[in-house]
Amino acid sequence: MVTLIANFFRIANAIVLWAIVIYFLPKQSFKRFLPVTLFCSCLLLIQTLLNPIFNWWKVKGGTKYMVFDALAFIFGPFFTINLWVFHFTYGKFSLYALCNLIMDFIFAFPLNAFFQKIGHYKLKKFNSKIIFFIFYSLSLLNYAFQKFIEKDNSELTNPESSK
Repeated sequence: MVTLIANFFRIANAIVLWAIVIYFLPKQSFKRFLPVTLFCSCLLLIQTLLNPIFNWWKVKGGTKYMVFDALAFIFGPFFTINLWVFHFTYGKFSLYALCNLIMDFIFAFPLNAFFQKIGHYKLKKFNSKIIFFIFYSLSLLNYAFQKFIEKDNSELTNPESSK
């Protein structure tokens, strides 16, 4: 029963959140923030691939379910929420930092406990503080990455501004 609930949340999250992105997020924002969202998603995928070696968390059902769980999270809520946060806060670093601080805190503490309770995963060598630190650090790295990409693109489109 717990696995059924976990699978329902995995699938429902992906469908609902992507539907909201498709219908409401402006295409220009999607194109603008897609590279940074893919960048951070790749970092989380690398972390997932390293998990069997370091045993940071465990997912019932072994590696197959761990990969399914990670992909459902990374390309579901993580990916779509990242797009929205950048859409609403990029260019206002303090708002971006505060928004991520609040969201990462909510994920690392109450949501993390809930997800473990319904069977998404079980933390082994990680705890809520480590998750919060990793996610918040990634959010700051994301912002720097986006600034770098936009600086690089502005120099390509306007070579005189780099002189």
